Amino acid sequence: MSVGALVGIVLGVLIFLIILLSAVKILREYERGVIFRFGRLGGTKGPGIFVIIPFVDKMIKVDLRTVTMDVPPQDIITRDNVPVKVNAVVYFRVMDPAKSVVRIERYIVATSQIAQTTLRSILGQAELDDLLSRRDKINQELQKIIDEQTDPWGIKVSIVEIKDVELPQTIQRAFARQAEAERERRAKIINAEGEFQASEKLSDAAKVLSQYPVSVQLRFLQTLKEIASEQNSTIIFPVPIDLIEAFISRIGKNKEQ
Repeated sequence: MSVGALVGIVLGVLIFLIILLSAVKILREYERGVIFRFGRLGGTKGPGIFVIIPFVDKMIKVDLRTVTMDVPPQDIITRDNVPVKVNAVVYFRVMDPAKSVVRIERYIVATSQIAQTTLRSILGQAELDDLLSRRDKINQELQKIIDEQTDPWGIKVSIVEIKDVELPQTIQRAFARQAEAERERRAKIINAEGEFQASEKLSDAAKVLSQYPVSVQLRFLQTLKEIASEQNSTIIFPVPIDLIEAFISRIGKNKEQ
């Protein structure tokens, strides 16, 4: 066998191996292959190993895993004319690989653009209080609208979450003043309730002391003990009339005699 024939055989074997390798495809569990035969859609294949016809079939690989996409901050004016900057995150995945390839050029870019325009549209119709307090409802509305718009592309939008709402400095200061006023109001209410409860207890105590005069004396002596514990050098306290009433009455009787 001549050298030229041997080289030809080697080249033929190499070409055959290259064609064979290009015909054999292996896809992971989360991947699908959209097959085009002579430019026409031939269906989807995968996961696992399969064979396509070289130079006849062309495969486009599609990832079926959930995509986490950040929506860039959007400048929005709410319905009550408050300028805010809002960003969000969108979770979506491909449900129909063929539609995601045939009906849209780049489904990730298209989904991002739809999310941005929908975010500006929906939040522009909401008031600032709703945007801050009813965020769950707004998230559900955004998810529903974006999902409906991307459904013809074989895309399923599962979650849309507003991440951050950036307010102007003037609005932030106004909220801070409002929160401070609310805290002061609650503190005054709590203080007034405490004084009211204390007055009720003092009233009950006064009624008990009026029924048992001896308890007044005991309370008086207890107060003296508390004062003495403070180590004051001089203590001035009034003498209860009940202690000297007997002496006063006896002096009065002696004068009458």
